[in-house]
Amino acid sequence: MKILFAIQGTGNGHISRAREIIPYLQQHGEVDILISGTQADVSLTQPVKYRFHGFSFVFGKNGGVNHWQTFKIIKLWQFWKDMNSIPLSDYNLIVNDFEPLTAWACKLKKVKSVSLSHQASFVSANTPKPIKDGPKYAQLILKYYAPTSHHIGFHFKAYADFIHTPVIRSQIRNLVPQNLGHYTVYLPAIDDKKLLKHLHALPNIQWQVFSKHQKTPYQYANVKINAINNEAFNTSLANCEGLLTGGGFEGPAEALFLGKKLLMVPMTNQYEQECNAEAARLMGVTVVTRINRHFAGKLKLWVANKNKVAVNFIDETEAIVANMVKKYAE
Repeated sequence: MKILFAIQGTGNGHISRAREIIPYLQQHGEVDILISGTQADVSLTQPVKYRFHGFSFVFGKNGGVNHWQTFKIIKLWQFWKDMNSIPLSDYNLIVNDFEPLTAWACKLKKVKSVSLSHQASFVSANTPKPIKDGPKYAQLILKYYAPTSHHIGFHFKAYADFIHTPVIRSQIRNLVPQNLGHYTVYLPAIDDKKLLKHLHALPNIQWQVFSKHQKTPYQYANVKINAINNEAFNTSLANCEGLLTGGGFEGPAEALFLGKKLLMVPMTNQYEQECNAEAARLMGVTVVTRINRHFAGKLKLWVANKNKVAVNFIDETEAIVANMVKKYAE
């Protein structure tokens, strides 16, 4: 059996999840990997057969997507050319993690494909959404960015029968968490300098910041700024008191799995992250909608709060992959 696994290359979550899924796919056949998009800070250990430009969202430094930079790197003609170059007929099963080239190639050619992703969970009406809906275009992007014929989703809870709890990396499952008192920070859409003044307002707290915008580590008072490094981040997360992060999915899920306090700041006008934050808020996670002059005060309240959210994210990835292959492979 030949399997094509198409992966979104924007952000780190898709790549991190793929690292866990690929070995289980390989138990069922020969797997070719396709990645489109940029902006990921981690990479696969397995060889990639197809690598395309795709559609990527460029993180800004003020809490949201840099729309101008995103627009500048869009190449519609290249997208169409790459989409039509994918040899779909070579494969018995096409699996998609929010990757648009393969999704649209399959849709236009009426080829079956299976979404195995966090975004697939939003197909269910039961999946939490913000009380105030985001812009219509944001909802449409989530729905039509990478459409597939079948769906297997991941979320903080199993809101429907096709939704499962998160895929937690083996690297994280094998950690022995402890609390050394510091706080870990990963806010890729916020400039470090903007963060510093708020973190310095809590001078007795040690902050370990992992930044997309800084290549050279430095220490400023009680704040250590680090470049993105997977192993260093895992160590920091395992040993921290809590994680301050955005409205992504994999990072918050890993922090909850390790029993850490969590504060989420979803990116501005990013509907998916607002949905994630609402789901987390309903579980008891602290959510702050924006970083402004009140943020330091909210940080102090969060640091003082000892409540943690208990979760049970069982390891069912192997079974999910096996069931998917049995159900959808030709």
